[in-house]
Amino acid sequence: MTILAVTGHMDLTDDTVPLVRRALRKILAEYRGGELVGISCIAKGSDSLFAEAVLEAGGRLVVVIPSQDYRERKVKPDHAATFDRLTAAASEVVVMPHATADRSAYEAANTVLLERGERLVAVWNGQPPGAKGGGTADVVLAARSSGLPVDVVWPEGAARGT
Repeated sequence: MTILAVTGHMDLTDDTVPLVRRALRKILAEYRGGELVGISCIAKGSDSLFAEAVLEAGGRLVVVIPSQDYRERKVKPDHAATFDRLTAAASEVVVMPHATADRSAYEAANTVLLERGERLVAVWNGQPPGAKGGGTADVVLAARSSGLPVDVVWPEGAARGT
């Protein structure tokens, strides 16, 4: 069994989505034939693209929801149907004990990803962490400092939205 966790940017441009989708499918193809488990917070963008690719590859999806109010407070209408579909398709849904979606809830969810994953797939442009903390770069740095292997996905031509 292979357990892959994901972190990545939410604000991918429309042109970047198919590039990332293809790159994720290519990475996950390496794990066909074995039992694949993907762990994702299924946020808009990279997390959801990864979750969809895991299911397409025949893997099992574990969803980590950062807080009890995450669905109603943080999932925007343009992502709600995808969020609900992926939650329903998951073999396990872990809802963190935090009442409110805030930085500590996100950090706790990221800790679960890093503790349960054998590798981290990072849809990351390679930029250093931002001032807010808790973003993709922070998760990559935490994974690397703990010795967790990281596969960076940032295809040629990929970009973040503004």
